[in-house]
Amino acid sequence: MRLVLASNNAKKLVELRALMAGLPVALVAQGDLAVGEAAEPFHTFVENALAKARHAATASGCAALADDSGLCVDALGGDPGVASAHYAGMVTIVGEREQLRARQDAANNALLIERMRRHDDRRARFVSTLVALRHADDPEPLIAQGRWELEVLREPRGLGGFGYDPLVWVPTHSCSVAELEADAKNAISHRAIAARQMVVLMREVWRLG
Repeated sequence: MRLVLASNNAKKLVELRALMAGLPVALVAQGDLAVGEAAEPFHTFVENALAKARHAATASGCAALADDSGLCVDALGGDPGVASAHYAGMVTIVGEREQLRARQDAANNALLIERMRRHDDRRARFVSTLVALRHADDPEPLIAQGRWELEVLREPRGLGGFGYDPLVWVPTHSCSVAELEADAKNAISHRAIAARQMVVLMREVWRLG
């Protein structure tokens, strides 16, 4: 089965391909099929993920998988939340997509550091909501959600990962997410938790694998 990922984030595609390797699906990025980005106007991860999955399924004519994820910080009332990807506003530069993403990540992290400066409560979590549709009008979307309990650091640590990974601490491993090996991250992350649930759902409901 071809499964279109409603994202053009290359690192997210690599992560999800590894996490769903046991299923008989070919996961392809929507950009490879000339599918544009969907609007994400909602205030919850599940609503945005569903909108993205429907958009990708409609445009491609294939089954679709969408991930809406972000960092929720207790001291900030759940922010950045669904605005995590563009917390500091849209960064615009002339260059490749990954260069733009790196600049956006840096701006988002800088704003989070500033807004957390006066807070002693550093509790936070990464949240990942996965939604899968067999087709655009599928009345039974598969929905899986993972939460990964973390703490916000006062300065970045590590060079791996993407997004807020250098700025969040993993208490169980005494390192930042950016300092985790890829295999370790794929075993314990919010996306890993959600993907394991999704694999079970696809096997049980879609009869895959």
